[in-house]
Amino acid sequence: MTSSSKIAVRELPLFPLPEVVLFPTRPLPLHIFEFRYRIMMNTILESDRRFGVLMFDQAKGAIANVGCCAEIIHYQRLPDDRIKMLTLGQQRFRVLEYVREKPYRVGLVEWIEDQPPSKDLRHLATDVEQLLRDVIRLSSKLTEQNIELPEDLPSLPMELSYWVASNLYGVAPEQQLLLEMQDTAARLEREAEILTSTRNHLAARTVLKDTFNDK
Repeated sequence: MTSSSKIAVRELPLFPLPEVVLFPTRPLPLHIFEFRYRIMMNTILESDRRFGVLMFDQAKGAIANVGCCAEIIHYQRLPDDRIKMLTLGQQRFRVLEYVREKPYRVGLVEWIEDQPPSKDLRHLATDVEQLLRDVIRLSSKLTEQNIELPEDLPSLPMELSYWVASNLYGVAPEQQLLLEMQDTAARLEREAEILTSTRNHLAARTVLKDTFNDK
């Protein structure tokens, strides 16, 4: 456990990102060019290299109240003061209140974690992984490309749930709901529903493709 995770409440610089949801253990590359966020990152680099990422919902014009702490792992300063960086998701948090808004947002946050599981989740995680493999196989067939899951796909249920959630594309509001869940089983069950729907859709498209190709 990191030293910061032992602190129940702390102030955290906050970085809203349009339609982006960061999950624990997942990487997030960033290109910092806006003046106020260059100030923020320079300040962070002189301290513990941590800040909070919050999803900004453009459709609603609202910033999420639950986000994920990011740690700067590597950075590169560009000649015009822009900064390229690689960050890694750490623990999740809930914003209790905003301490200040300018030059950038700082919030008082509390850390949140999943509840200890009441049952063995390995079987559920195995089901989700198999659904993933089905989706990848059908996607490869449809696109005629060699798509593979990474060799280091997480095996632990919680980490797998974060991996799956972070790799859902174009559904930021759904990802936000998954981020806010504090029950690993519920997160995996919802992901199984999403993957099952995706698999069935891809399977139907594959049948159509095979039917037309046979003619």
